[in-house]
Amino acid sequence: MQFELDLEQEQLRDSLVRLLQAQASFERRRQAVATPQGWDVSLWPALGGLGVTALTLPEAHGGFGQRPVALLPVLQALGHSLAVQPFLPSAVMAATAILRAGSQAQQLALLPGIADASRIVVFAHDEPAARQPSLWVETRARCVDGRWRLDGHKHNVLFAAGCSIVVSARDEEQKIRLFLLDPTQPGVHLTPTRLIDDTPAAAIELVGAQAEPLLGDGLAALQAALDAGSAASCGETLGVAQRAYDLTIDYLRTRQQFGRTIGSNQALRHRAAEMHVALDTLRSAAMAGLLALEIEDEPERTRELARARMLASRHGTFITQQAIQLHGGIGMTIEYAVGHCLRRMAVLDALFGDGAAHAARLGASLAVQIVASDEGRAALAA
Repeated sequence: MQFELDLEQEQLRDSLVRLLQAQASFERRRQAVATPQGWDVSLWPALGGLGVTALTLPEAHGGFGQRPVALLPVLQALGHSLAVQPFLPSAVMAATAILRAGSQAQQLALLPGIADASRIVVFAHDEPAARQPSLWVETRARCVDGRWRLDGHKHNVLFAAGCSIVVSARDEEQKIRLFLLDPTQPGVHLTPTRLIDDTPAAAIELVGAQAEPLLGDGLAALQAALDAGSAASCGETLGVAQRAYDLTIDYLRTRQQFGRTIGSNQALRHRAAEMHVALDTLRSAAMAGLLALEIEDEPERTRELARARMLASRHGTFITQQAIQLHGGIGMTIEYAVGHCLRRMAVLDALFGDGAAHAARLGASLAVQIVASDEGRAALAA
């Protein structure tokens, strides 16, 4: 699968790479995650200044109206740098949900701020009781005297502290709705935490918390946000795997043992070659995942996204695990970047269902397609 960048996309990619090399080095990342915020707040406006947060938003809301696949070099660069930034929950998931379900007034109030990175809106959907089902929602929404109030729990809400939050909940008719929540108001209790890759997150307890409903189709908007996040995670997975591969090749070329580089060992060269093949497959999967967002047929889109996520999980995990093996003990030290690649890969694999879950979804979808085609042929024969 081939994807060629045009001149503007190449310039954006090169500018982003230079910015991340200057302001998001591994050492600066370690310093940032040690702060109370847990991330480099000063880098976010710089990303907005480059336009990466506005890339796929409509021009009417301060965006550039690009296709989803235009995000691939951006996601790859962010993954390669291991940058801890709210791009996925804000510029991808929350922006998609607001665009799909928000009223015109809500879109005008929120999307331009997301586009220029002056405002961060994150997405809260995962719940403690959920495992792999993507539409598991137990948080309750009730309308009291014309105002909506939420009760329930959300966990692993990325970058929740101090940001507006789009929350999924079920109303009294069991219909899924999306709401805009201010985390500083009464009835909202945040418990900060860190994921294993140092990403700041929070568990949220909602007790009669007042929220503003997004007036569009909540179920469709939720599915669109999850699909966009899932596809974007494939792109970031590619960047993380590329970083792990680059570090490993450099290590094999420089590490001396018994008077020669360990990369001269044929067995290790074969393993490096297997990593390279896996990286090429992962690159195609990342591209296919973003292209799948443009498929209008829902069953086909579900199949393509599940296939992309399954392959991204399988090959991304393989590459990062091999990177640790080929580095030996140094690979798991906190001072060396390759271990952080493995940690980030584990988080990306878990955010939207792991590879096994997406393989099951793909199998179920293919089974339905096969049954439907068999029934169609039987009907024609009759």
